[in-house]
Amino acid sequence: MPTFDPGPHAEPLRAQEFNGIAVFDASEHNLAHVDVFIPRDCIVAFTGVSGSGKSSLAFGTVYAEAQRRFLESVTPYARRLMDQIGAPRVGDITGLPPAVALQQARGHTSARSSVGTLTHISNVLRMLFSRVGTYPPDAPVLDSNAFSPNTPEGGCPACHGLGRTHDVDIDALVPDPSRSIRGGAVAAWPGAWLGKNYRDILDTLGIDVDRPWSELPEDEREWILTTEEQPTVTVSPVRDPGKMVRDYQGTFSSARTYVLHTFATTKSATQRAKVARYLVSRPCSACNGKRLRPEALAVRFAGLDIADATELSLADLASVLDAVVASRGSDASDATERASAALVDNLRGRLAGLIELGLGYLSLARSTTTLSPGELQRLRLATQLQSGLFGVLYVLDEPSAGLHPADTEALVTAVRRLRAAGNSVFVIEHNLDVVRAADWIVDVGPGAGEHGGRVLYSGKVDGLAHVPESITRRYLFGTPESYPEPGPPSRWIELAGITMHNLRDLTVRIPLGVLTAVTGVSGSGKSTLVSRVLTDVVAQHLGVDSEPVTDTGGDDADDSTVVLAEERENDTEPTIVAAHGLGHINRLVRVDQTPIGRTPRSNLATYTGLFDVIRKLFAAHPVARERGYSPGRFSFNVSGGRCEECEGAGSITIGMLFLPEASAPCPACAGARYNAETLEVLVDGRTIADVLAMTVDDARAFLSHVPAAAKSLDMLVEVGLGYLRLGQSATTLSGGEAQRVKLASELQRIRSGHTLYVLDEPTTGLHPADVDRLMTVLRRLVAAGNTVVLVEHDMPVIASADWMIDLGPGGGDNGGRIIASGPPTVVAETADSATAAYLSRHLAV
Repeated sequence: MPTFDPGPHAEPLRAQEFNGIAVFDASEHNLAHVDVFIPRDCIVAFTGVSGSGKSSLAFGTVYAEAQRRFLESVTPYARRLMDQIGAPRVGDITGLPPAVALQQARGHTSARSSVGTLTHISNVLRMLFSRVGTYPPDAPVLDSNAFSPNTPEGGCPACHGLGRTHDVDIDALVPDPSRSIRGGAVAAWPGAWLGKNYRDILDTLGIDVDRPWSELPEDEREWILTTEEQPTVTVSPVRDPGKMVRDYQGTFSSARTYVLHTFATTKSATQRAKVARYLVSRPCSACNGKRLRPEALAVRFAGLDIADATELSLADLASVLDAVVASRGSDASDATERASAALVDNLRGRLAGLIELGLGYLSLARSTTTLSPGELQRLRLATQLQSGLFGVLYVLDEPSAGLHPADTEALVTAVRRLRAAGNSVFVIEHNLDVVRAADWIVDVGPGAGEHGGRVLYSGKVDGLAHVPESITRRYLFGTPESYPEPGPPSRWIELAGITMHNLRDLTVRIPLGVLTAVTGVSGSGKSTLVSRVLTDVVAQHLGVDSEPVTDTGGDDADDSTVVLAEERENDTEPTIVAAHGLGHINRLVRVDQTPIGRTPRSNLATYTGLFDVIRKLFAAHPVARERGYSPGRFSFNVSGGRCEECEGAGSITIGMLFLPEASAPCPACAGARYNAETLEVLVDGRTIADVLAMTVDDARAFLSHVPAAAKSLDMLVEVGLGYLRLGQSATTLSGGEAQRVKLASELQRIRSGHTLYVLDEPTTGLHPADVDRLMTVLRRLVAAGNTVVLVEHDMPVIASADWMIDLGPGGGDNGGRIIASGPPTVVAETADSATAAYLSRHLAV
């Protein structure tokens, strides 16, 4: 067995205390051949700045090796059915238990995936209705599958179990009745040949295609738009002089038929979006939006059908079950009563775990596509709490993401329950309250990228106070800085009549020219108000998402009524918002944590525009000009200058059938991505492959003489991304890194005043040091006269805001109201605010 050196800042260990995981020579990603000891049966926090190597150690090394060893124990056939990751770059790991990963990942994208299906509670609830539900007289007992809208036995046949039907808005098909058919009156029809085909068929059928639509007989107009007939006729197209055009057999489709068929069958997102404009979505009239057949909806339990039960919040459903338990007798001798008691107790236990994690505002019917990554991770955590496993290593990726401090306390309680059950819990975490609750801390750094990758300390939390290299130490044990005086608003916008999700007839005033934090517990309505209502209202006012428009001037000149799109959940009416003051905003910028690229060929340089500058720089070199190389020669995405062996990927991937795919540097270009001739062009002794391999910090010095590149690189350094490499694949960036790349790109074109910047939880995934950098950037935007509105849970950020809008008091139906609005010092004194108590602690420091 290898010897273990705990390092200069590790806790002293005696042999009898060596009950843990020992990692030897870990070099995954930026890890610098790390050796580290981590105890089992503890809560261990992995800390460090963004990009320091925390995830590479906890997930990329420890969890990856645990998964690899598990997969070696299953059959090759079963291995093919599992997602596999390659073996980590590590010398050895001893003392490694079986591991379960709960990562920040977006859930299933299917509209049929819900909270109930993800947590498996729906299975138990269906069994309850099937076995002990109250049936109508003479009705047969239904199998549990009959209570699922996702099965042929249970799904409503009219809407196929979706609860909503789509139909064509006939009035929208012809927006301008003064036009003729040849002039494009039927806007829903396609352009190009197919649209001309339909017009030629109508002409052949004797319909006047040159007459204004409004003057055509009503029966002709109705037939053209709605008929289900599809006549086939011989069309004789008008022949252009000198061009041979033959007669052909053309088949007609009404505008309604074309829209419905295209929406259902096209694989083109553009085509689908185009025809979706002519559709209206409404609850299914057969099942009233409940998604099930009448036979299933006729069965009741506690006075509810199963659709009503799944629409209740988890907290309300738990209350219903509590009432059932309170009403039943102590003697459950009947088999049905015993089955009911067992199923109800099972449901209550599962619901209690979800409510404990602050998810009581959700319903079982809530689609997973509407959940945040933090909510999804907590749902999975609650499921694990019910599993009763012992001796397992749980690896959690920022479990506090998206959590209000009140919910974070519940999270810590749940994690401690996992530990008390005999498990080990590793948490990658930036929330200092969670870090303080840990038994052990592994601090990685000191910086990011090549400036990190070392374990600075592994030991009990208090011991980190004696490690001067640690950036985490400053925030965990240092003296907090004082918060700035709130700045005065320049003007205001007001939105009234907001009714969406749990917001009910809400009126809100938002100050301009300052930084506003929108706060509240999870599910209180923050994201609905900011990311849905505010941004959509402003976007509609501007006409486009982000292009500037002319300022309309005074307060009295810009009152407007905005109709928001119909909601995809249960809202059946569009939201109508009365807006005042929008004329003071002439640009909207949404900065979120969605990826900046979806393929490995998208990278930092391509997203920021740096790649264009670099390619032009190389194309202007005398050698390139002599050879006739254009900037396109220096792109690895097109033929010409790239290596054709790997097609510019830099690596070759080999399928291994039963094993994970293997990837190796391309033997032709050795990973450079370009062919030999392209790499002969040198700028200051560097090839273009060398430049793409540079970090932002290195490229900043190398390209300092190129103004178009220098400003972009300066902004990336300013937001704390100097460690990233220019050619680093966009798919490897975290959500926080992607968000800061977007901010840096925006700062390059910063202009004074009248821009609204909207950010939804921008501190997610950021170390407190990175949060400080982010706030410096946001303050620059405000100083230039712009407005920043952010949804946030981070108390230091909230305390430093100019203005707060606090929603609550709870989540779901118990939220959606403005509890307090004003400077942080005012909100901190509000008795009904769940945020106030935590805020006052920070302001009092």
